[in-house]
Amino acid sequence: MNFFDRLHDRIRTVDSVVSVGLDPDPSRIPDHLAEYDLPRWAFNRRIIDATHEHAAAYKPNAAFYEDPDGWQALEETIAYAHGKGVPVLLDAKRADIGNTTRQYAKLLETVDAITVNPYMGRDSLQPFLSDEEAGVFVLCRTSNPGGSDIQDLELETGEPVYERVAALADLWNENDNVGLVVGATTPDELEDLREQVPDLPFLVPGVGAQGGDAEAAVEFGLANGVGLVNSSRGIIFAGENDGEEFAKASGQAAKRLKKRLNQYRE
Repeated sequence: MNFFDRLHDRIRTVDSVVSVGLDPDPSRIPDHLAEYDLPRWAFNRRIIDATHEHAAAYKPNAAFYEDPDGWQALEETIAYAHGKGVPVLLDAKRADIGNTTRQYAKLLETVDAITVNPYMGRDSLQPFLSDEEAGVFVLCRTSNPGGSDIQDLELETGEPVYERVAALADLWNENDNVGLVVGATTPDELEDLREQVPDLPFLVPGVGAQGGDAEAAVEFGLANGVGLVNSSRGIIFAGENDGEEFAKASGQAAKRLKKRLNQYRE
């Protein structure tokens, strides 16, 4: 079974398309966890314990782990999530050429899926695309305000860059392992992209702290019931002011988001 088959089963098991972003900003981790050797791992473990019944996937962002202790915390986090039966999507936005991208692709030995940057072309993504069991989410239309600086530029064909990216990703989907990252803050574009690529699952960020459109995220983000709607800060820091009980609020936030999104699922 490839990643999207496994994700389909996970979505059915927990009746949820919620992706929980595990972005443990050290400045926001509760003070009582500072005594641990790996505070980020201690934080993530409690978040996973509180949210796994509502999580279709976990999405750690590599930026929060890029130091020696961080990588160890990430390894522990991935193993623990897998122990709970939850797939892990690493938000790493990797891509390069030659041997460099082959090294990046080795990350797929420990995680189930990864985000990649398409702007160096197919050869920069080939080691990811050729892994038939892993999921590859190609950045297409991101939720940040500056995304339009490049993604909205009009090509000679009249199409914007992000639509060309979607079309290319569809062509690259020879192993049925490709999805797109499409932000919930641009619902009209979500709808247009779904019409253009009806079979690619979307990873939809921006529904939590960024205030994206939850209904559009579900209506247009899922392909045959498969896709992910991510919230990071809105879940993991929901109990930021609750001291040692912080994780309880995170569990409640994940449950609320699942219920909110399920209103719009068929």
